[in-house]
Amino acid sequence: MEDKNSQPVKTVSFIMIITLVGKVLGLLRDRLLTVNYGSGMEASAFFTASRIPRVFFDTIFASAISASFIPIFSAFLKKKGKNEAMGFAGNFITVMAALSGVLTVLGVIFAPQLARFFADGYDAPTLALTAELTRVMMPTALFTAIAFSFVGVLQSMDEFNVPAAISVVSNAAVIIYYFTLNRVFGIKGLAVTFLAAWFLQAAVQLPSLRKKGFFYRPSLSFRSEGMRQVWALMLPVMVSTWVLPINQMINSKFASRLFSGSGVVAVEVAYSLYTVIAGVFILSVTNYIFPRLSRQNASGDSEGFAATIRGTMHASMFVVLPMAAGLAVMASPLIDFIYGGGQFDARSVSITARALTFMSPGMIGYAAQAVLCRVYFAEHSGRVPLVAGAAAIAVNAAVCAVLTPRMDVAGVAIASTLSFLVNALCLTLPLRRRGVSYADRAFAADMGKMLISAAVMGGAVFALSRLLGSAGKPVRLILPVCAGVIVYFLAALLLRVPETGMVVGFVKKLTGRSSSDA
Repeated sequence: MEDKNSQPVKTVSFIMIITLVGKVLGLLRDRLLTVNYGSGMEASAFFTASRIPRVFFDTIFASAISASFIPIFSAFLKKKGKNEAMGFAGNFITVMAALSGVLTVLGVIFAPQLARFFADGYDAPTLALTAELTRVMMPTALFTAIAFSFVGVLQSMDEFNVPAAISVVSNAAVIIYYFTLNRVFGIKGLAVTFLAAWFLQAAVQLPSLRKKGFFYRPSLSFRSEGMRQVWALMLPVMVSTWVLPINQMINSKFASRLFSGSGVVAVEVAYSLYTVIAGVFILSVTNYIFPRLSRQNASGDSEGFAATIRGTMHASMFVVLPMAAGLAVMASPLIDFIYGGGQFDARSVSITARALTFMSPGMIGYAAQAVLCRVYFAEHSGRVPLVAGAAAIAVNAAVCAVLTPRMDVAGVAIASTLSFLVNALCLTLPLRRRGVSYADRAFAADMGKMLISAAVMGGAVFALSRLLGSAGKPVRLILPVCAGVIVYFLAALLLRVPETGMVVGFVKKLTGRSSSDA
């Protein structure tokens, strides 16, 4: 009989595999953009134009979907039954679509003003192109609202694989465009393709929704019982979900003043790669634990709730610390390997690698705040994330203003790193006072061991990378990365970090099964 405790591991592992495929396709998509358009006017305009609808969606609606919908829908399912839950879902989707539709119209009308606000360092032709592309891509806000509402329904009903796969479909569509129609329609055709790709993210979920018994009952009520709960939870939580989009907006604004606008491409590409590497693990974990935390909170399982937090944070740090160290050391060969070539020349590689190096330590805060925000959201609590989010945004803006004129893209990256760390700290302290924190003495001791292991790994990777300086790009990247994984695991094993014992036990179990099956 299958071990019941292995099911969460299998589910998260499968989500990670699907997410990894989507992220790899995302890297290929971005590489095709840099190779075809470099870091010049068209690429800068496209990055900013694609960012604008995402920022507005994330700041206004993401809190309703990510923080409000799943816990409220889960509570409806548990306490009122499927019919009432579906009625709430239909009401929620209709309201979100209507509001994002209004946002889309306003974005199209005021596209020139938005372009100037988001990238005040661009020259007139780049601003004009940014406004034109913004008008094309603004409806992505509407498609995003629908797609992520569907994601919330499926995840609440324990379907994680299809939501994890939607980026695979959308990225594949954009990649096909580069190999077929890019030479004919150029950057404007790419904007239309991005819009179609976001529509596909919603469309591909429809079969799974039907299979789960979802039925759409439209209702444009802003004052229904479910929507009143959404507004009550959404408003205080909203600022906490502003952190990423507003920080990206601030960083892009400062970067547009660097290197004749090319700083935007460097920061966007570095951040995209950063979130790909960190996100494969972090998003897989948070997408899995959030519905679980919501159910544990709804059922009053305080002991299970606290255990989920501690286990998730411990495992996250075990994976994220070596990622951050390795990324900082290998930034230049990694950027060169993935994006270098074509229009993305050595100067573009150097600037982008500099941004990535200083952005890498922020992975620790990025991972912690991603998990801890879900803790508060599951409790229908928004006050602490609000304060933490506001502090993080303020730190990012202040550090950007001070360091960017002195350190160019490195200043922007340091601001991002400090912002994530401040956010995580502000989320941690109230949990400690409540006695449900992960940050006890045992955790601190294990963190010390992980940091030592990551430092040893970083030194080994740096030394090997220098030795392979004249080798080809793949060799200079792959050998140090593989060596780094081995060194980190061996160092952590010697220091008796708990996760290494779990890995060894899992491998023994697999090999034992293989032997018995033979």
